[in-house]
Amino acid sequence: MSSQKGGPPINETRRHILGLTIAIGARMAAMGSLAGTFLSSPAKAGGKAWWKIGGSNPGKGHGNGNGKGGNGGGPMCLLRGTSIMTPSGEVRIEALRIGDLVATVRGPAMPIKWIGRHVYRRSGPMWHKNVVPVRIARLAIDGQRPHKDLYLSAGHALYLDGVLIRATDLVNGTSITPALPDARDTIEYFHIVLDTHEVVLAEGAPVETCLLEDCNYEGFTNFVEFSRLYPADHSSKMTPFAPLVGYGGREHLKALLRLASGRLVRASPLQYTYERLAARGEELG
Repeated sequence: MSSQKGGPPINETRRHILGLTIAIGARMAAMGSLAGTFLSSPAKAGGKAWWKIGGSNPGKGHGNGNGKGGNGGGPMCLLRGTSIMTPSGEVRIEALRIGDLVATVRGPAMPIKWIGRHVYRRSGPMWHKNVVPVRIARLAIDGQRPHKDLYLSAGHALYLDGVLIRATDLVNGTSITPALPDARDTIEYFHIVLDTHEVVLAEGAPVETCLLEDCNYEGFTNFVEFSRLYPADHSSKMTPFAPLVGYGGREHLKALLRLASGRLVRASPLQYTYERLAARGEELG
């Protein structure tokens, strides 16, 4: 998309770029001439900037579906009412029980080991931003997925293009946005634990199950139940289903370099997926 005469208005994305450039200015002293280019270019992907605003460090607790969360301590789960694919069809996540089978993208159906829960009640006029889920609009991924609006917490990862990416790192302002399906005073999240870290289908979209590590199950409201059922799994640590990618200093720098080159620099897996979904979001209107 070409910029309008006089350049696009200075919005939150461009202010973020300015702040980021100042923060890493010492490292990029040799690239000072490029920094000015970064700030003056209207980075677009289907009309939207293609890197996340305010992304958190992609280290521990990032994109791994854990109980403690990585986006400001928020939860990493699926909203009540989300349908999960099972061998007998879709079942709402709150109706699933320990021992029930769920379909996995790896192939075989697997029994549920445990289901973690988070319950939040609104105490003020507005919900805290770290609790509000991200809405993946119907068909935001492709012509079939998700087949219904999908609501998942900001830190919950989707399996796209061979990698795991947190919902918050895909927000584009059109087809993927922070939102609730309705006005409510209670938000309840559920998260499925299997014997291994897997990917299941939620409203037809591939999302991760819980990645147990560093006793993160203690971040769930009902963690005592897990401790009672599986005392030997106190320090369990699972192997991630796929690489976890997310925005940090290096990823932001790659994004800036790609912008400065007019997209001649090859997109990282995260940038590629973000640009693809952002462009689709513009097409969907």
